[in-house]
Amino acid sequence: MAGSSYGKLFQITTWGESHGKALGVVIDGCPAGLPLSEDDIQIFLNRRKPGQTRISTPRKEDDNVEILSGVFEGKTTGTPISLMVRNTSQRSSDYGEIAEYYRPGHADYTFDAKYGFRDYRGGGRSSGRETIGRVAAGAVASKILQQLGIRLTAYTRSIGPVTIEDSRFDAQAILETPTCMPDRQASEKAEAYLAECMKNYDSAGGVIECVVEGCPAGIGEPVFDKLDAALSKAIMSIGAVKAVEIGDGILAAQHKGSENNDAFRMQNSQAVKSTNHAGGILGGISDGSTIVLRAHVKPTPSIFSKQQTVNRQGEEIEIAIKGRHDPVIVPRAVVVVESMTAVTLLDALLVNMGAKMEHLQKIYQE
Repeated sequence: MAGSSYGKLFQITTWGESHGKALGVVIDGCPAGLPLSEDDIQIFLNRRKPGQTRISTPRKEDDNVEILSGVFEGKTTGTPISLMVRNTSQRSSDYGEIAEYYRPGHADYTFDAKYGFRDYRGGGRSSGRETIGRVAAGAVASKILQQLGIRLTAYTRSIGPVTIEDSRFDAQAILETPTCMPDRQASEKAEAYLAECMKNYDSAGGVIECVVEGCPAGIGEPVFDKLDAALSKAIMSIGAVKAVEIGDGILAAQHKGSENNDAFRMQNSQAVKSTNHAGGILGGISDGSTIVLRAHVKPTPSIFSKQQTVNRQGEEIEIAIKGRHDPVIVPRAVVVVESMTAVTLLDALLVNMGAKMEHLQKIYQE
């Protein structure tokens, strides 16, 4: 299987299946000398692990990370970092009957079409548990970015018809509400909406927003590796994401040029923008203002309502999916979006080190 690696200089390769013995990631390109412990990574993994609220899957997993290589005496060595999380709560019997049919909204049919074989236990590589490796790598990337003065904040912007009010933004609520919304009132409404969905054996989708502050201007390559293109690829590679927006996103198509352009002005001898419709990226290169992106997440496809499908024998059948599933993917995917943003941004920063002679001179002559 190709396509399990991402990045150029800071490269990650995820491995493992939902119901295998373990999952993890190998990180290549992490600079030596970064203080790193399992606790640093566990903080991120705890934000995505299942079984924490009534709106997440009841599957109970500790998701404890183990550092297998690349760290010595509490610091990275510059060699590949291997991180592993063992699966401890597999119930593969829940998935036995789906070996012979295709679940609507899942990758069952496409995996069969591509490989002629699939791991039907929880989706195998297409399972949401694959994101464990992404989040572990994101924890490492985020720690490096933090030391460079770059801060990422991701949160749930909406679930179903419920959207947060920016005037009530409360960063602490992201970690305290079961929805990961920074608006406690909106969270209560979203929880009520999800309760109704669950009552009707249904699920919901939503939008995750990620904000990056402190990113310097000049990051990103201007043709095929534009920063917004790289971010879009990274976020779209998350299984449940169906659309990505940067800045005003699709609303920009409804605006006039006079409304969409961000005027420049001088501030402390530096060119800055008066507005940020572009979301911090111009011409595929960061402009020094806040980077804003949004990921649109589909409803959980595993629902208990009856659905029409076909089996591998070509017969039309009716099914009701069993097992342990999230009624909404969004809250647990917030840290995944944040992590993939961090990995992409760090990789772009490392690539950018060779953009100017003065960068190389600072490294090798000073």
